[in-house]
Amino acid sequence: MNYQKYHQVDVVNGEGTRCTLFVSGCEHNCRGCYNQTTLNPNSGHPYTQELEDQIIADLQDTRIKRRGLSLSGGDPLHPANVDTILHLVTRVKSECSGKDIWLWTGYTLSELNEKQKKVIELIDVLIDGKFEQDKKDLNLEWRGSSNQVIHRFKL
Repeated sequence: MNYQKYHQVDVVNGEGTRCTLFVSGCEHNCRGCYNQTTLNPNSGHPYTQELEDQIIADLQDTRIKRRGLSLSGGDPLHPANVDTILHLVTRVKSECSGKDIWLWTGYTLSELNEKQKKVIELIDVLIDGKFEQDKKDLNLEWRGSSNQVIHRFKL
């Protein structure tokens, strides 16, 4: 898996102060996508064990009260990403007690395969659905178009 950027401290992508990982790879090709540099799964930087360890350390750092991890992109549930994302969310749930996980995907819940569903079982908030230019609404919280749905599983 590759990623575009990692923010150790982020207050925009989810509730509270968070760590946010923007992965590479998206097959949805939404017209009007604001993050086109993330579409190619080979773009960006290789995801490494060092980065994963840094994410865990940042979530555990008590100097900043972080609420959790946000996963965006690209698409964290892209076929090239799902194994690594499943490993990461499993580790976060195991090692970072009390931290929530938010994930944005262009897939809808009904479109997910079994491996993608395993990721969903471990997260707290899912924002699903492709961005649709004709349903764009700048007043929506956490999503870009009105067809996208916020699912709160464990909060």
